[in-house]
Amino acid sequence: MTENPTTRIVIVDDHAVVRAGVRALLESQPDLSVVGEAADTDNAQRVVRETRPDVVLMDLNLGPGADGAATTSALLASPNPPRVLVLTTYDTESDILAAIDAGASGYLLKDAPPAEVFDAIRRTARGETVLAPAVAATLVRRTTSPGPVLTDREVAILDLLAEGLANKDIAKQLMVSEATVKSHLSHIYTKLDVDTRAGAVARAIEQRIIRPSPASG
Repeated sequence: MTENPTTRIVIVDDHAVVRAGVRALLESQPDLSVVGEAADTDNAQRVVRETRPDVVLMDLNLGPGADGAATTSALLASPNPPRVLVLTTYDTESDILAAIDAGASGYLLKDAPPAEVFDAIRRTARGETVLAPAVAATLVRRTTSPGPVLTDREVAILDLLAEGLANKDIAKQLMVSEATVKSHLSHIYTKLDVDTRAGAVARAIEQRIIRPSPASG
């Protein structure tokens, strides 16, 4: 009788308590082994180089510095990269698209039952794509919506609007002209059927296109 191979895992999350809890949960399974932890991009890259895991369990909010999507992209650009499974609290369209575009193999929410997390890790290690039902529904809605769909650049502008940035600051951040930002805003207003910046942000949050900024709760 052949034993199941052990799946080697690195946990990337900026909260030590969360990492400890997830580690304890995963190590209750004989075929899952946590070989490292990291709280940010630099440490994640170092730990992955040193431990060569099969799967990286990635949070999206890593505090100051690069977020989980950027960290995913960095890890997958390395030689012989691991597979990345996102495990986060965020289910907004902008977060999902950023993670998938970065190359994540799967996307789970932190309220998933333990058995679902175990199964997702095993499937990710086998090369399968794993999406939480809410995440899959968001992607399906985006691709099948009968109405206008926001572009990635428009979603990025909405994220910056939610942070309270003025047009000139958005332009600087995205390295485009202020006129280009105004043009994108015009398209956003039309697609969301609103006529103000505040209305656009409120509608985008309501439709789970973006998450509320920390300042707005």
